[in-house]
Formats: sequence, structure tokens, C-alpha cells
Amino acid sequence: MLRRKDDFMKRYQKFKDDLRGEIISGRIKPNEFILPENTLSEQYQLSRVSIRKVLAELVEEGLIEKISGKGNRVLAPINGLAVRETIKLAWFSTSYEIDIVREIVNRYQASQPFADVELSIIPESGYMETLVQLIENGEGPDVFMVSDSQFRQLLDLEKAHLIEPYISPELEPETDSYPKIYELFHLAGEPIITPFLFSPVVICYNESLFDQAGIGRDHPIHNWDALVQTAKKLTADLDEDDRIEHYGFCFSSSPHRWPVFMLQNDGSLASSNQTLNLDNANTIEALQFCLDLMYKEKVSPIYSHGSEYLAESLFVKERVAMILSTYYFMNEFRGSTLRWNVRPVPKEKSEGTLLLGGGLAINKNSQRLKLAQSFTDYMVGAEAQTLLKRLGCTIPARREIAEDDALLNPQIHPKDYNIFKDILPYAKTLLELNLSSSEVNLLRDEMQLMWMNMESPQNACSRIEDLIHHQRKK
Repeated sequence: MLRRKDDFMKRYQKFKDDLRGEIISGRIKPNEFILPENTLSEQYQLSRVSIRKVLAELVEEGLIEKISGKGNRVLAPINGLAVRETIKLAWFSTSYEIDIVREIVNRYQASQPFADVELSIIPESGYMETLVQLIENGEGPDVFMVSDSQFRQLLDLEKAHLIEPYISPELEPETDSYPKIYELFHLAGEPIITPFLFSPVVICYNESLFDQAGIGRDHPIHNWDALVQTAKKLTADLDEDDRIEHYGFCFSSSPHRWPVFMLQNDGSLASSNQTLNLDNANTIEALQFCLDLMYKEKVSPIYSHGSEYLAESLFVKERVAMILSTYYFMNEFRGSTLRWNVRPVPKEKSEGTLLLGGGLAINKNSQRLKLAQSFTDYMVGAEAQTLLKRLGCTIPARREIAEDDALLNPQIHPKDYNIFKDILPYAKTLLELNLSSSEVNLLRDEMQLMWMNMESPQNACSRIEDLIHHQRKK
């Protein structure tokens, strides 16, 4: 008897939550009729008496009206008195897209009769830990931005169960987007987060410095040797005081940058079954090439740094002619007088680069799941994605918007913005490097001696592999 009552209450509450959510989210619009009572009765296995009771509650809320002989129709808000639900949205503080998101939120609220959005900006440092704590305490946002790196942190924390798996039907991977970017948020081989934007690693180059060195836009940089020779032409001691005024290239030891060279050389860090193989010959060779850029060829500043921002800063100051960067970090160049463009990273043994991105995760414990899903649908819809493209450089997840040249602005976007289409087929995600987030952090920290040329790549990789083995045993 208790079980039968429990089953009834679950069906009753599900019907009420579903219908209310469909109305609040705008999936059933004002002046549209909801399904007939007998259809709802069959669908939710409830009596028509129970169906009518829920409908009466929604009438009391001012969400629907009963029209004799016709059915139940969704009401439009009158004088702003209709009920409004507030969806909580969280974003990390260093995102270049915050101002764009605010504009998207304003557009969304203007189009939704029953929904408001409360945007919270959370410090990037400890972002995932803060979100996990808020969600577990029942105070978390309904929807939150997650970069692929933050997603890997969530996996490390073993908290992926806090996400309600949702892939927006408004963005089909094959027809509306790019299947590869869904791999940024895979769990057990399936995506659980809807992609919002993405960005492969490419070369940004200074057109003015290229012109000064007599290097044309079509000059090929097809392999490592070509990269070095081009960088040598661009490295200049203008006043002959033994100080370089601008370097041809700026190497970054960020784990979001240097692995590009490893991928170009068929190197790896671990196999698909997580078996470590850092000290393989191809990875060692790639690391030595990175060191040679600084210490042998002297075409890059001789210091180690793991910050992408520093390379971009030197690039804006025109102290380096080429850097590895992403469409996301190209937002650093908005509004500058810099003449710059992009090109693919060079190929060595194979073509290879990294793919980074961000998605919209839904809180498993959200009391507004339907509304959260509807908002996610809007964020990857044409209006929101167009704003993302018009106002920023990061690539929208919606293909028709990402590839729409009419939206390009020379004050924001490089001339060859569309090269990402050629790069995606061979780009790899950080998940495909087969190390956990904490292992990548350990790798970053322990490589410092090597980047300072105080340890060989062979010794560094062997030592770090032992450290990761020890960490795994613990």
C-alpha cells in the first residue's frame, strides 16, 4: 500500500514539475494550448481527477486558464504580475566572455515571460571546488560554465555525478556543430555537457614584423625546421647592444601549449589504458626541440613560464613575432593597433594540436531542471551564439555561426579566422593525453628544472614517470 502511494506521488509530482517547467521555460508559449486531459492521463498514468487537480493549481498560479470546450491555454503575463522563476548561472571570473554573457542574459530575459537569470561570478582559483561545495550544500547554481580543464578537475574530484547529463537537442553534433568538441566533456565515452565554445591552439603572428623581415603572408612554416628558420629571420638586435629587441618566437611551458610539439612528433604521455610512457623517443625529441628554441637556436626568450598571458602580453607589445595561442586568448588583442593573423601550427612527423573549450553544465540537484535545459538551449541557439561571435574571438559551438563570415570584425577577428576548420580533424583534447588533472599539474611543476636547462628531457621524463607511478599507488 505504501509503495503504491509512493509511486502515485512520484507520477503526480513529475507531471506537475514537467508541465510547470515546460510553461516557465517557454517551451509551451503563451496562448498555446497544452495537451488534452485524456492524453496527459495516459502519458503519466494518472486519473483525470489528478490531472485536473494539477491544472487547477496552475490556474491558481496564473500560468494557465481553462477555456470551456477548448482546453487549457497558457496565459501571457499581465502587468508583470505573472509568476517568474529565477535561474542561477555561474561563470568564472577570468573569462573573456563575461560581458558577452551579460548581454546574452539580457536578451534571454527580454524574450522569456516567466524567467529571470541571476549571474554569479566566481573566482577562477578554486572555481570547481567552490561549485562542488555550493551544490552539495543545496546552494549551487542551476547552470554553470565549465572549461575542459575544469571538467577534468571535476573528474579528479570524483564529483561528475553532480552534473545532470544534458546535450541540447538544439545543437546536433553532426549537423549543427562539430562532433570533436563534444569529446571535451566525455564521461565513459559519452558527452554529459553541452559545448558552448571552443578553441584550437594555433600560431599567432605579427604581420608588421613579418613585413619588416621581408617574410610574406604565404611564407610556408610547414615543419619545425621552417619554424626555426623563420624565427631566426624575425629575431633582431636592432641597436647591436647584445640585447634582443624582439624574438621570432615565444615558447610557453603551459600544459595547454607545449604538448602541441609532442603531438606533432607522434609523442605521448600515456596510452589509452592510462599506462605511462613519458620517456618514449618521440616525446623526448619534441621536448629537446622546445629547449633548442631557447638555448640552441636562441629564437625564444630564455625563461620558463606556464602562463599563457605572458606570451600574449609580449606579443601585444611586439616583443615577439610568433606565439602559440588560442582563439580564446586572442581576445587579448581586441581593440589594439596590432596587425596580426593566424596560421596552423607546423607539422613534423604528423599534424597535431590541442583543442580547448567550454560548455554549459546543469546542476543535478537543480529545482528548475526544465528551465535550466531551456536556458542551455537558448545559449547554443542562433541569437546567443551570434552575440558570442560578433563580440569576441572564441569560436561558437554552432557551426552556421562559427563559419558565418558576415559576422567577422577586423577589430576583433584575424583575417584567416576560418583556419580552425582545417585544424579540427587532427586536434586532440587534453582528455586524450590520458593523464588526470592532478597528474598534469604534477608534470607542469616537475618540468621546471628541464625548462631551465638544468635537467635533460630523458632524465626529467623518467623521474616524473616514477613520481606519477608513486602518486597512483598512494
